[in-house]
Amino acid sequence: MRFTPGDPLPVGADEAEILVPGFLVGPDAVRMVSALPKLRFVQLLTAGAESWVGKLPEGVALSIARGAHGASTAEWALTGLLTVYREFTEFATAQREHRWIQHQTDSLHGKRILIVGAGNLADEMRRKLEPFDTEVSVVGTHAREGVHGVDELPSLLGDFDVVVLVVPVTSQTTGMVDAAFLSRMSDGAILVNAARGPVVRTEDLLTELQSRRLRAILDVTDPEPLPPSHPLWDAPGLLLTPHVGGSSRGSRQRGWAIATEEIGRYLAGEPLQNLVRGEY
Repeated sequence: MRFTPGDPLPVGADEAEILVPGFLVGPDAVRMVSALPKLRFVQLLTAGAESWVGKLPEGVALSIARGAHGASTAEWALTGLLTVYREFTEFATAQREHRWIQHQTDSLHGKRILIVGAGNLADEMRRKLEPFDTEVSVVGTHAREGVHGVDELPSLLGDFDVVVLVVPVTSQTTGMVDAAFLSRMSDGAILVNAARGPVVRTEDLLTELQSRRLRAILDVTDPEPLPPSHPLWDAPGLLLTPHVGGSSRGSRQRGWAIATEEIGRYLAGEPLQNLVRGEY
């Protein structure tokens, strides 16, 4: 059974064993579960599961669409960095105002980039960034070959020009980017949030942006959607997009391709590859 919030329940829904919520549905979809007494498996079309973790009845499995949107989100991050470093936003404004403002800009070439999160999305980020002759390092929950442990993060932050967030929302990552985290970043560095809004403490980031010490590229915010009167809209040094990192042409097809394979494994009684365990 596929569901989008607001849709009426189809006839026979009370017999459904599998639920596939619509792409990028909000937390309202979770309330549907109470009307599905025979539900045993929820398959998401996105990699984010924070709205579902801990809210399903015992015995109901949850799988995500890991790998479906990594390439698109990595492309978003790369586009954002190129836009900021090459000042395309400023040039676009000058074009509208018929002003010729030829000058030298910065470059992504040679920048040191720290990716916080070590899953599929981090792999895609590294793959797209390294051809620009960047120096990419990755931080994961535990240290291993090619990956720093999260305990090293405080000592690493000051050594990088860019910090990219690609972690899931858990009790450990909610609010992890706070005043202390941001204060350790080097002057002029760019924070890129391709994760979820609650990973960053908005007020602490606002303080850094308003002081013009740091810059940021955000695809997600807390709160989200961002209210029209929120001060983040007018913060200096901020490039903001409305949660579109994974929303490119073909995103639903990519999500369904992963979901179809996982559902096939579930029906065949095979181990699930994208099963969410604990807070994942």
